[in-house]
Amino acid sequence: MTDQGPGHGALPAFPAGAALESPTALQQRGIRLRPCAAGDISFLTSLYRQLRAAELAPLPWPDAQKHAFIDSQFALQHRHYLTHYPNADFLLMECNGEPIGRLYLSRQMPEFLIIDISLAPEWRNGGVGTALIRHAQMLAQNAGAGLNLHVDQRNNDARRLYERLGFIATDMEGLYIGMRWPMSNDAQDGEETRASQVS
Repeated sequence: MTDQGPGHGALPAFPAGAALESPTALQQRGIRLRPCAAGDISFLTSLYRQLRAAELAPLPWPDAQKHAFIDSQFALQHRHYLTHYPNADFLLMECNGEPIGRLYLSRQMPEFLIIDISLAPEWRNGGVGTALIRHAQMLAQNAGAGLNLHVDQRNNDARRLYERLGFIATDMEGLYIGMRWPMSNDAQDGEETRASQVS
């Protein structure tokens, strides 16, 4: 089965994922998470266009050429994520039934990974991203795992947010900075206690 996306033909289907409970703070605002499906590709492509718009704005290309290029980049990214993270949670964010963003989260031990978190422009700087990251931190801590992500080194706002939430820069790969949120000492002590009780 394949997903049909505009401008780039058939794409691999999202894996059948289980629903992940939305943070309470977001539920109170009518926002929920659900697994991505074939019908979401059009929105996800549009979201990706918005994310890349500023980057391509200086280029003297017609809009149709920019869209075709971005769509091809989205297709490559989609295939890469599904190939390298086949067991990840590929989640769509909705507010009152309308899509507003995506959260791709790998919960493979021993380290969780926020593969991607993206919001439509009108939903940024409103606390949604912060709530999602804290939710991912809670899931990681409950599992006894650390939490990793990568941020574009040119995205100072995002990097400041991650640092405020306790992430520490670990390495740099091209344009991206690797960052890690370590499990708290209390959680680590709990894991060691449980391990000693089992052994």
